[in-house]
Amino acid sequence: MRGRGDWFFQFENPYGVFVNGEVKKMPYKYIEDVAIADVAFEASGKTIEEMFVSAAEALMNTQVKDLSAISAVDEVRFELKAKDEERLLHDFLQELIFYKDAKLLLFREYKLKIEKADGGFTLSANLKGEPINQKKHELLVDVKAVSWHMFKIEKGWKAFIILDV
Repeated sequence: MRGRGDWFFQFENPYGVFVNGEVKKMPYKYIEDVAIADVAFEASGKTIEEMFVSAAEALMNTQVKDLSAISAVDEVRFELKAKDEERLLHDFLQELIFYKDAKLLLFREYKLKIEKADGGFTLSANLKGEPINQKKHELLVDVKAVSWHMFKIEKGWKAFIILDV
């Protein structure tokens, strides 16, 4: 577990990430002193898809020190439906945790499409990554779940998220 005042809590993502066909720097930052045994962060983007990718990158970087060590070897596709953007983001991050726990997969490339649908939203995801390799990936903490505590999306595509570790 990272300690208070450690570089981790001040971290801004220095890596580019492959998003919908191009490499982008996704903005997220970790927030200190929000939850004692958990990890809190803000993720933002110019679009809802970019905000989702920023949140995914923060989730992955909570678990793996160097995101550039994750290769785009395996491809996973899935769709999610939810009544609102907050539920959709929560479900998306939970799906990433599921793949990490059940299939031992870490992700590095994200192609997302989010659309408004009847009574809610749909997300189509095409993700690329690889299985966890302890010789290649320096693992940090294990994220167990995305908390609903203080979870929110603000105007301008900015999300506040707490991860249970």
